[in-house]
Amino acid sequence: MKIGSSFLHQLPRPWAHDSEYTLLKNLLEQAEIIDQSGFDYIWATEHHFLEEYSHSSAPEIFLAACSQRTKNVRLGHGIVQTPPLINHPARVAERIATLDLISGGRCEFGTGSGATLNELGGFLVPQPEKKEMQLEGFRVAVRMLVEEPFAGHEGKHLKVPPRNVLPKPLQKPHPPLWMACSRRESILDAARLGLGALTFSFVSPDEARQWVKDYYETIENESVPLGYAVNPNFAVATPLLCDMDEKRVEQVRTESYGFFLYGLGHYSFFGQHLPGQTDLWQEFKTAPPQDGTAPAEASAQFCLGSPKLIRDRLREFEESGIDQVIAVGQVGRIPHELMCSSFRLFSKEVLPEFKDRELAVAHERAERRARISEKAMARKPKQEHRPVTAVIPSAGHH
Repeated sequence: MKIGSSFLHQLPRPWAHDSEYTLLKNLLEQAEIIDQSGFDYIWATEHHFLEEYSHSSAPEIFLAACSQRTKNVRLGHGIVQTPPLINHPARVAERIATLDLISGGRCEFGTGSGATLNELGGFLVPQPEKKEMQLEGFRVAVRMLVEEPFAGHEGKHLKVPPRNVLPKPLQKPHPPLWMACSRRESILDAARLGLGALTFSFVSPDEARQWVKDYYETIENESVPLGYAVNPNFAVATPLLCDMDEKRVEQVRTESYGFFLYGLGHYSFFGQHLPGQTDLWQEFKTAPPQDGTAPAEASAQFCLGSPKLIRDRLREFEESGIDQVIAVGQVGRIPHELMCSSFRLFSKEVLPEFKDRELAVAHERAERRARISEKAMARKPKQEHRPVTAVIPSAGHH
């Protein structure tokens, strides 16, 4: 089982003039430590207008900076919002290819639609059509990474003329493809499209075991790949903080991860948000205890605590068939120094045994991937796009 780390760029109020500068500076330092510690992936999300909860509105720039300060870790868009009203597919393809080139072929490309009315409404994306728009934009972006030249597209939500989209990625035919998932239905959607499943709902190993089984049965026997390569891969996210001080861990669980869950609820379910005015941190701190702390059922499987506790919980995920656990670290007001010490302690006391077992099964996993890919790609129809015949006139000089 591989280990990744996710950056949400949380920044609770109050803010100083240099708060965002300091946040990004600290996160880039953490990215270096993650790479040096032997983690397999860094994931950066994309969110817009979610004050305090996520200031990660330009993950392609953050990951590009990470690419120059790391050597081995994979750099994952977890995810790009691909409805065309948010990100035009040509711009997406250009950014993905450029990141892949400057990182030496370490880019991973995940798709999502944006989760909240606050985000979607800011780009005038209709909630009922967001999934259709996401997949149409994603399909076109993937084609643009491969076709030379791109043959054009006319669809329900998007029309793009023929162009040769440049540059092309280093990884061929394109970087590994993923899709954000929150329920069993979306996990099966990812499987049917031949995509890796990025599961951001916190589940127990027992729940994950059934989801993994369903995912692999579907991707092997039913998938018709959206891309030009299949990515059989199942990842789950879980909060992770490795520290020997039980009192400090409990404070982090209650305060910072409590804020994380409260912010998620605020933007997704119960919040009344006034842009530039709502103080989410203050609301969280003054909320009744049942609303303002991480509920036991939500945090029971969090990997927060000693190396032994985390090791035991990760073994359960490993035994359930998970391919990757993504550690959700930097949330709330966890001090930068504590995050750095957590990564170092985890890499020393926990990570080596998982690395060893991952290496031991690498050949078996490669064989399974090859079998799934061969069966799935055989089901992909050969798409004949109209040839480019029109000549694009050059503008005259004046």
